[in-house]
Amino acid sequence: MHKIRFGTSGWRGVFCEDFTLDNVRVVTQAIADYLRSRGLQTRGLVVGHDSRFLGEKFARETACVLAGDGIPSCLCNRDTPTPAIAFEIIRRRAAGGINFTASHNPADYNGMKFSPASGGPALPEVTEEIERRANAMLGEICYRAMPIEDAFREGLIEEIDARPAYQQAVAKLADLQAIGRSGMGFAVNPLYGTSRGYLDRMLREAGARVVCINACRDPYFGGFPPEPARNYIGDFIDLVKGDDSITIGLATDGDADRFGILDGDGTFIEPNYFLALLYDYLIQVRGMRGAAARSVATSHFIDAVAAYHGYRVHETPVGFKYIGELIRSGQILLGGEESAGLTIAGHVPEKDGILACLLAAEMVAVTGKSLSMQLQDLYKRVGSFHTRRKDIRLSAAVEETFADKMAILPDSIGGWRVTEVVTVDGWKFMLENEAWILLRKSGTEPVVRLYCEARSEKDLEHLVAAARNFIAA
Repeated sequence: MHKIRFGTSGWRGVFCEDFTLDNVRVVTQAIADYLRSRGLQTRGLVVGHDSRFLGEKFARETACVLAGDGIPSCLCNRDTPTPAIAFEIIRRRAAGGINFTASHNPADYNGMKFSPASGGPALPEVTEEIERRANAMLGEICYRAMPIEDAFREGLIEEIDARPAYQQAVAKLADLQAIGRSGMGFAVNPLYGTSRGYLDRMLREAGARVVCINACRDPYFGGFPPEPARNYIGDFIDLVKGDDSITIGLATDGDADRFGILDGDGTFIEPNYFLALLYDYLIQVRGMRGAAARSVATSHFIDAVAAYHGYRVHETPVGFKYIGELIRSGQILLGGEESAGLTIAGHVPEKDGILACLLAAEMVAVTGKSLSMQLQDLYKRVGSFHTRRKDIRLSAAVEETFADKMAILPDSIGGWRVTEVVTVDGWKFMLENEAWILLRKSGTEPVVRLYCEARSEKDLEHLVAAARNFIAA
């Protein structure tokens, strides 16, 4: 029997193997017991799902289990973006939320994400307790689900539409009037996911011209993972390249918490670069103030921007929950990760791909410059950065000795001196020449996730080769 394990953003599993209705009911009961142990049960939960198979079924069964325990829930009436669910949790002062999403994972996965009252991802101390409670009950009938008709009749389930309030809130964070006045054309790609009827609608209501693709619900996501990465959006790149009326292309992942942005010529804007661009724009153009936060795996480009403007950068472990806490406590203006997640002050402590896309549109509309042009301007002020991520599969022999290797840290890698080792999440070797390498070992497969950064493409190539040799040695 598979054990329940919460990762960086909830419990995820493969349909019919570990992600089953029975296991979902058990985890729901574990969450209900956790809420009762904290005296939060009367505040209820927001329950939603993305556009995957059986999303409605999982969400309704969860609401019925909660109702059987006397816990009320607000059940989203359609597949709903993760940031919209986060906003609804906060707006309703609910005890938290349960969201069925595997985000950008392939179609045969689903996931169950618990968020506390803050609206952001739950911290490890919370998910560990839910894990413990759930695993102790696996294989047992530990819940008493109420028939859904009875739950509606008794007021324990309320069906809601999360879009209007969320849309109104996001409209205060992005300059939709400037977008509408610009006369720009937009291409939008929801990747068959939850942002359809959100991002495209907001742009159209602002008066913009919008071309939309992949805007129907497809649980197979067109045969690709619903991730707005360069490798999976070839049709979108071709669309933007082939239409001179399009100024910028905006994509979101399956649950709309991640972004993918194309310049008008079809150039893919790396998330690492966009984080730095946006942070600079918020300070330089909007006149906003504040520190930034990034994960340990994210480019130091944003650090250079922060130093240029006189602010600090918080470095966190991988997982947006840590950045969310800094947003929630008002310590930062912007927080982001290299995996295309960000949020800003005044918004939910959760990744929001819809907001990221709207802010990208605003940046081009207000400055009159493409993102590539803005990037070149920023390079002139703070220098350039070159970043790469690779997954390195380990041989059996290398995997067996990997822990011993990392117990004796090197003085140099590739001939470059190690100036500092950061172990907040994996092993991050800070090197001379303002370069660095991060190694994070997968907990589920013989893979090391390798992140490298240097100030030139030539140095980056040298660094990647040196890191590969170090891992394989």
